Amino acid sequence: MAESSYATMANYPIAVIGSQYCMPNQVDVVISRKVKKIRYGEFVVSDMNGNFMYKVKGTTFGWHDKRVILDAADNPLITLKQKILTEHSRWNAFKGKSTDDKDFLFTIKTTSIFQWKTKLAVFLANNNSKEKNYDYLIKGSWSDRSCAIYAGDSSTIVAQMHKKITDKSLLIGKDNFMVTMYPNIDQAFIVSLIVILDAITETDAAVIGAAADVGAAAIGVGF
Repeated sequence: MAESSYATMANYPIAVIGSQYCMPNQVDVVISRKVKKIRYGEFVVSDMNGNFMYKVKGTTFGWHDKRVILDAADNPLITLKQKILTEHSRWNAFKGKSTDDKDFLFTIKTTSIFQWKTKLAVFLANNNSKEKNYDYLIKGSWSDRSCAIYAGDSSTIVAQMHKKITDKSLLIGKDNFMVTMYPNIDQAFIVSLIVILDAITETDAAVIGAAADVGAAAIGVGF
C-alpha cells in the first residue's frame, strides 16, 4: 500500500517551516473550518483531545487574498498570499508575517488551468527545476475530504485527509475533518497546504458558479 512506502523516508525530520514541528510519531488532527467562535479565527487545528495547535486568520483584504497561520499562542508562523493574474491558481508561502522574497518558503499551484479533481503541485524555495519537478503533490477529492499529500512523483503519502470518526474525537461535524500526518513530516507545513487547498477549491467553485450564472443569463435574454 502507498502508506507503507513512507517508512523509507521517516528516519529523519522533513522540515519546511521548522524542525520543531516534526514529530517522530504519527499524528491525527481535527481541522475545523469556519468556526463560529471568532477569537479562534477562521480555521482551527486541534489534536484528538481538543487542544488547539494552530489557527488560521484571513486579513482585512479578504479571505481569499491572504491568510496567516498562528500557533496556539497566536505567534504568526506562515503567511499565505494568493498570486493573481496567473493562468493557474497559485499561492505563495512566507515565514512569519512577511511577504518578502527573502522569506519565501514555497509556492503551490494547480497542475492544469481547468480540473475536475484536485491536483496541486508544491515547489519548495530551494527547488531549482524551474517548476518541472515538484516536491509534493496533492490529489484526490476535496469535496469528499479524501485528498492525500505525496512526496514528489511517488506513491509515498506524507499526510492524508479523511472523515473517520473515533471515540476521542467529539469535534467532528459537517465542517470538520481529520488529517493523518505521518512521522517526521513538518506539521505546520501540512496545515498550510490544507489551508491553501481549501482556498483554491473555494475560489475555483466561485468562478465556475459565476460562469454558470452568466451562461444562464445569456440564455434567458435569447443569446
